[in-house]
Amino acid sequence: MSPRHFLDISELSSDEVRLILDLAQRPVASLGRPLEGVGAALIFEKPSNRTRHSMEIAVVQLGGHPVYARGEEVGIDVRETAEDIAAVMAGYHGLLAARVFKHDVVVRMAKVSGVPVVNMLSDHSHPLQALADALTMQQTIGDLAGRSVAWSGDWNNVARSLAEVCVLLGARFSIAAPPAYGPSASEVTRINALGPGEFVAGTDPVAAVAGADAVHTDVWVSMGQEAETAAKEKAFAAYKVTGALMAKAAPSAQFFHCLPAHRGYEVDGEVIDGPASRVVPQAHNRLHSARGALAFLLGVK
Repeated sequence: MSPRHFLDISELSSDEVRLILDLAQRPVASLGRPLEGVGAALIFEKPSNRTRHSMEIAVVQLGGHPVYARGEEVGIDVRETAEDIAAVMAGYHGLLAARVFKHDVVVRMAKVSGVPVVNMLSDHSHPLQALADALTMQQTIGDLAGRSVAWSGDWNNVARSLAEVCVLLGARFSIAAPPAYGPSASEVTRINALGPGEFVAGTDPVAAVAGADAVHTDVWVSMGQEAETAAKEKAFAAYKVTGALMAKAAPSAQFFHCLPAHRGYEVDGEVIDGPASRVVPQAHNRLHSARGALAFLLGVK
């Protein structure tokens, strides 16, 4: 039987997302040790803080041995192809996980791997982050069905995965981005077809945030996009999450950011360091949601 991979949130059903979030909150001991006696290859083309630590500890908690490999050590499509790397490593490990620049790399790895492949981040999506976001929102604002979630900023990999999980869980997800940096009409249509929620795209951050239960943002310039810094700083100046913008959200609205953050750029310090900020528990939930996702892929019910 072919293994179950996890490359995008959109590969999951609404019930499967809920199961993963349930597994994430169960006591570690109740999950058993599905990785007992085997390794987990964690391949990082892009460096990481939260992803590395959360994934390594999640593997340990499930009984496995994490093996960290830097991009230059593995040399995907330089020393050897992504397919050869995945096929060989699948013989050593109980699962493979990769944090890569190009999404096609994890797709190609999954096609040949005999064990689950997990996307720890690509230029297209960040599914593990979206699970942590959903878990944190559930813990702070309650069930997401019927809730309003807003995003002010770039339509990037993090926003895409968050939009997908919100629609799957029945929330209304509204994004405001400059015209050249928002989702395409086809993306809006695709994501709206995933589940009972709603995805709305626009260019006005005040309209997007109005009445929202949760407000999210991310850096304007992601790793590898440094050449776009000047253009993006100009384009996104009106999309900074300020205290004034948060005041347009619901009175009990919470603020979320996947980190690392640049205070004074995409968010003001008074917001990210203020009482409505949930960025620290959001980061902690990277561990719990990763453990839940791995347990799900390994057949824990």
